[in-house]
Amino acid sequence: MDLNAPNSMGTIIGVTYEGGVVLGADFRSCTGMYVANRAKDKITQLTDNVYAAANSQIVSDYVGYLLDQHTIQLGQPATVKVAANLVSKNMLQTGGLIIVGGWDKYEGGKIYGVGRLGGSGTVVIEHPFAIGGSGSSYLYGFFDQAWKQGMTEQEAEQLIVKALSLAIARDGATGGIVRTVTINSQGVSRNFYPVDTDLEAHTSLLDIWS
Repeated sequence: MDLNAPNSMGTIIGVTYEGGVVLGADFRSCTGMYVANRAKDKITQLTDNVYAAANSQIVSDYVGYLLDQHTIQLGQPATVKVAANLVSKNMLQTGGLIIVGGWDKYEGGKIYGVGRLGGSGTVVIEHPFAIGGSGSSYLYGFFDQAWKQGMTEQEAEQLIVKALSLAIARDGATGGIVRTVTINSQGVSRNFYPVDTDLEAHTSLLDIWS
């Protein structure tokens, strides 16, 4: 089952750990072999505690609006699963994999892969980790060996940074700086990493580009 459309350039990743989830993505946006944007943010906030990693933000932006209405009507934030199902219902015909990840008080940290399953159908699958985009084909063997149950937050974040560094080295459509978003019961934290470093985190792009 291939959930990655041919135009899903770049690489997106979601990983669960003991207590939450980490989403990660590269910064490069390509149209065919043309680099259209070297600093594209591929991780979009859907609610305070749920984010989506995707190579196109159109669906994520619209679902974020729907989830705002959901919160107003019900008086409480949507769960990660509700957010993933809304993404599934609103996917574009040409959309590749969208990774929905977050934390809620009912089920804790969850990662869902949302994609098209041929024709007009979509599928939502819960994963301990999910990989999407053009660089994903280089990473399945790496994740089979490197991912483990019960990782710490630091281990999960370093796993994503290492994986995206590998994808950047091998996939021409994946490039730029690595961005991560960590979500748990304490809230959300964001970091940026230059590629091929000692995994030192930066909270601002200016720290890397200066």
